[in-house]
Amino acid sequence: MEFPYPVRHRVPLFLAPMAGISEPPFRRLCRSYGADVVVSEFLSSEGLRRGVRSVHDGAYFTEEERPIGIQIYGAEPAAMAEAAGLVAEHAAPDFIDINFGCPVKKVVKRNGGSGCLKDLDLMQDIIRAVRSAVDSPVTVKIRSGWDEAMRDPVAIALRCQDAGAQALALHPRTRSQMYDGRADWSEIGAVKAALDIPVIGNGDVRTAEDVVRMAEQTGCDGVMIGRGSFGNPWLFQQARALLEGREPRSTPGAAERFAVALRHAKLQREIQGEDRRTAVEFRKHLGWYTRGLPGAAALRARLHQIDSMAEIERIFEDYLMPSGAVG
Repeated sequence: MEFPYPVRHRVPLFLAPMAGISEPPFRRLCRSYGADVVVSEFLSSEGLRRGVRSVHDGAYFTEEERPIGIQIYGAEPAAMAEAAGLVAEHAAPDFIDINFGCPVKKVVKRNGGSGCLKDLDLMQDIIRAVRSAVDSPVTVKIRSGWDEAMRDPVAIALRCQDAGAQALALHPRTRSQMYDGRADWSEIGAVKAALDIPVIGNGDVRTAEDVVRMAEQTGCDGVMIGRGSFGNPWLFQQARALLEGREPRSTPGAAERFAVALRHAKLQREIQGEDRRTAVEFRKHLGWYTRGLPGAAALRARLHQIDSMAEIERIFEDYLMPSGAVG
């Protein structure tokens, strides 16, 4: 079965929805490096219903990001339906994605995210309610279960499909695992074999080689990249080359990494403005862009002290001076 939104490749590459990461600047950057589909940070259905500005701002995107999904979470079918309707009406994304996978305590304590995996009837009610509220395609992201005792990704996925989900992404860990241990890719293959809708694999995809292995081992219809993309948007480009049998580009050296980081920073400024908060929030990205470089610890120590985005370029220039490490 085909994806319910346009994709260019037989095995599309997805940027995963990640809080504080999957914002418009990073989504745009990843699209420019070959991500086929991007998904927003997860947005609270209650925040959307109540008109919380910061939550509504999370549904903002630019046309160049399409195809894009806006991901929502919550544990009340009526609230999720209302929130989905608001997003569809005001943002008009290519699809609405329902988060049944987030393991974070503040989300699951109200049975949102992976908390819904404890009650599969509720999960189905949420999917049906959202499907009835919007004309947009509705997709879901799940984990393999709440804990080992309730681990049954095939049964969960079939329930999602039966309730009307039109594509499904699986991170094959339980909620209780959080991000510990290894993602069990065999479960992605089992879900793919059981479902008629497209199945997207997610979990422990850190390199281009991982993308190819996941696609070959599981037969999944698409691969979703999460933490492997941090400070590494060219991963999508490298993975596409390998999938198409081409030699992937090498990982950029310091000078090119810095150029990409500055491009990212410029996009961030355009959306959030030039103030200390923007700079402080961007520090994490700078840590990832400099990972693995000679003298990275000292470089990060300087970057993690910035109070304005303008400081970044000066620090990079100092690093690239003949007396420093050259990429």
